[in-house]
Amino acid sequence: MESAARRRLESIGRHLLPPRILSRDLHLNPVSSTESNAVGSSPVIIGGMILDIHAKPFTDPVPGTTNPGEVQYVSGGVARNIAECMSKLGTRPFMISAVGFDMAGEMLLRYWKSAGLSTEGILQSKSIRTPVVSIVFDSSGELAAAVASVEAVEKFLTPEFIKQFQSYICSASMLILDANLHPKSIEFACQIAAAAGIPVWFEPVSVKKSTRIATVVNYITCASPNEKELIAMANALSSRKQFKFHCESTKGQRQSVESLFQVLKPAICFLLDKGIKLLVVTLGPDGVFLCIREWPRFKSHDLKSSKLDGLGRMSHEFVDESCSLKQNCTTISGQLGFKSYAFHFPALHASVVSLTGAGDCLVAGILASISSGFDMMRSVAVGIAVAKAAVESETNVPAEFFLHNIAGEAKIILSGVKQLPL
Repeated sequence: MESAARRRLESIGRHLLPPRILSRDLHLNPVSSTESNAVGSSPVIIGGMILDIHAKPFTDPVPGTTNPGEVQYVSGGVARNIAECMSKLGTRPFMISAVGFDMAGEMLLRYWKSAGLSTEGILQSKSIRTPVVSIVFDSSGELAAAVASVEAVEKFLTPEFIKQFQSYICSASMLILDANLHPKSIEFACQIAAAAGIPVWFEPVSVKKSTRIATVVNYITCASPNEKELIAMANALSSRKQFKFHCESTKGQRQSVESLFQVLKPAICFLLDKGIKLLVVTLGPDGVFLCIREWPRFKSHDLKSSKLDGLGRMSHEFVDESCSLKQNCTTISGQLGFKSYAFHFPALHASVVSLTGAGDCLVAGILASISSGFDMMRSVAVGIAVAKAAVESETNVPAEFFLHNIAGEAKIILSGVKQLPL
């Protein structure tokens, strides 16, 4: 095992950008015999492991002075959050990422190992400055300001490094990509997945980085933008940049869901016509739009084989409302003649503690549900219930999930699903 690790170490030293990194600076984390045999059908996630510094003032922050409050170190990063949450829900993904030997890196890996997660795909180097994001909240838990230092994700998760794990990607049930990656790395990973027929889930991360879909849209099966990321993605693929988003409110109240859908509908149709099969558009307290050009075909047998003891245990608690929704929905032809569907899933009232991590847990809940054999309708409902648990937690991913509660809340969500004219 040690000699094999050393050979990989030397290989990384030869091929990684930038050339100044020497093999003696690189350390592969120890791999157990169980982990070394783990190449199989687990979902593969590529992206950042980031240390979040959460600063929460006791009252609304006052600019230009110190504000009394609480400061916490929290394990974060879109890809890392999704991977941890999926694992806690019973589906163990394979994570490809990079951290340094600094305090932030050691904290992230210590927590990662304590959760029983594999470090085989995580590069650790003295040359890496572990990504850190400093977040300041207002007193209600909303993001007030943030500063991100995540250059290491682009710099070290190169095509050359990702190639080390080609066998994992080719045998994965799904590839999930965090848009913090360099565009060349995103494209390289997509090409590996496409050659093996593996579906790709694109997580936009931010408005700016969501535009990185432009060069890989032909490879993307699913994407999970919020309203602003959706518009940015559509404009990145349009020469005319004609898509706009204005959130209108009347007397302090948000616009209706139907009105919001009409505002976003042109961008949704445009992205579906570009070949994306499924869009999960997150709307914060307004829930989710599930927009489908074609029901994606996941490798259900492979997905189930990656399942631990988790969400699969609660399948009997569902009333199969989602099946009737899918069977009774009206088919609407898109501009290119494809069958398209759109649904609105309501959100549940939550006692907000922190909103960071909620979107990541939504995606994780959907992916873990698919991995447990649920259909897409139920998977989205579970994802929303999981996101509610995240909103009510101080950490990005709750310490534990109560599956009975998630099942009950998912049924309530399903009962409120409405089809929208796409």
